[in-house]
Amino acid sequence: MIVRDAEKTCHHLLRGFPIVTITGPRQSGKTTLAKTIFADKPYTSLEDPDTRLFAQEDPRSFLERFPNGAVLDEIQRCPHLLSYLQTTVDADGRMGLFILTGSQQFGLLSGISQSLAGRTAFLELLPFSLNELARSSKLSPAPDTMLFTGCYPPLYDRDIAPQSWFSAYTTAYIERDVRQMLKIHELDNFQRFIRLCAGRTGQLLNYSSLATECGITHNTVKSWLSVLEASYIVFLLRPHHNNFKKRLVKMPKLYFYDVGLASWLLGIRAPEQIETHPLRGSLFETFVIAELMKSRLNNGDRPDLFFWRDSNGNEVDVIAEKNGKLMPIEIKSGKTLTKESFSSLKKWLSIAKDTGVAPTLLYGGEENYRRQDINIMGWRNIGDVLI
Repeated sequence: MIVRDAEKTCHHLLRGFPIVTITGPRQSGKTTLAKTIFADKPYTSLEDPDTRLFAQEDPRSFLERFPNGAVLDEIQRCPHLLSYLQTTVDADGRMGLFILTGSQQFGLLSGISQSLAGRTAFLELLPFSLNELARSSKLSPAPDTMLFTGCYPPLYDRDIAPQSWFSAYTTAYIERDVRQMLKIHELDNFQRFIRLCAGRTGQLLNYSSLATECGITHNTVKSWLSVLEASYIVFLLRPHHNNFKKRLVKMPKLYFYDVGLASWLLGIRAPEQIETHPLRGSLFETFVIAELMKSRLNNGDRPDLFFWRDSNGNEVDVIAEKNGKLMPIEIKSGKTLTKESFSSLKKWLSIAKDTGVAPTLLYGGEENYRRQDINIMGWRNIGDVLI
């Protein structure tokens, strides 16, 4: 079993909170992590209809079965239980009693904010990180293979092709979540929509353009994107607020949490297709930014990642807040760097002056070194950039 970076963080949080709530996409390893940490406590899943019915009809008796705590999986399936859970942990007074897991942010977070505020810590668990795969000797030596496969755990502990797994995942989870949250019965438009989103990963999000191409309304685009965000399929990277007296773009950029899913939605069915694909640069950027997100979230920190782009088209892919300073990070998918590779970072540094720290360029090569006072890091070391 691959040891998760978030395990240490979860143990730490359980010492100070009676409950830890682990959220993240379906099949990201939440249940496995919770069972590993609470190996000596009961486990129950609220996806099970009988279990869910018991919890809904008699929540007090349901919780009395766990006097020393438990893992309650997919808690968003029974939000009614949260108020009774509050009473239980308040009466007990001990820390580290329950781990809750959930795959949808909508119902889960709204319910917890009302019932368990101050009683639970949150931990967001994304698919495997590069560091986790490297420690277990499962990291591919080729970046294009990583862009094709992605990092979902089942692809590393089962004998199954990525294209087969992503097909089943999309049908079994993404489309089911859409039906639950939006009550959509005709999925053709939504399937087209999510593929169009994959074609825009790493790009500025233009709601009107996306609506026109998909044949839906502007408000429907916002509604469907909110579902994909709530299900941890996509996230929006916001522009940095500090304008340095420059006019900035206000649109966010769209990214997928897992680059393998984005590749599959784009119709890529073999790693060899990645090398010449017109969106290889965007896929590599998606991959890198998701890894930066993981490095922060696995430590229990807010990601605090942004991008910077002015009205003249000058852009830095990531601005990370670090120790009260701003860390600019540029991403290049190629293995060879040229003088132009550094131009965006140098432009930003000339404007930001003493507010910037540790400018870094992440690229598709292997070597780590310094050049022109900029840290150059190969793709294998993405997880160490923000440490």
